[in-house]
Amino acid sequence: MARRWKPVAVAIAAALAVALIGGLATDIGSWYRQLTKPSWQPPDWLFGPVWTTIYALVVVAGVRAWRLAGGSVQREWLIVLLASNGFVNVLWSLLFFRLQRPDWALMEVGVLWSSVLALTIVVWRRDPLGGVLLLPYLAWVSFASFLNLTIVGLNAPFAGR
Repeated sequence: MARRWKPVAVAIAAALAVALIGGLATDIGSWYRQLTKPSWQPPDWLFGPVWTTIYALVVVAGVRAWRLAGGSVQREWLIVLLASNGFVNVLWSLLFFRLQRPDWALMEVGVLWSSVLALTIVVWRRDPLGGVLLLPYLAWVSFASFLNLTIVGLNAPFAGR
């Protein structure tokens, strides 16, 4: 029984760690509030529930893919993809909010988007339902990328601010 639930516990702990670190890196203080943002940007309160839902879907998709993996090599690749994705997810928040460099975050968001796409493809091949569960993540990062691009366009340059 413990063997069955260990991947679930590990996945939940990893998602909580990424969410916590990313949340701590996200400082919506005066610097952020002073940025010019497009009228179509969602309200700040929506980001928390969206990310919570995405992290929950990643946990479910990751556990499903883990259980359906054909062996230890596939599981190791899945862990590498998930860990890499978590790292670049947090890195985006650090670049955008902590370093106050939306322009650098814009360059990095392509890596984040690619990691979500790679994760979606790998999971989909093993478990189509798991792949479908990752589509909202891909859609949200696509939307966030365009929002990041728009914020850079409305506020650049950022060096020396």
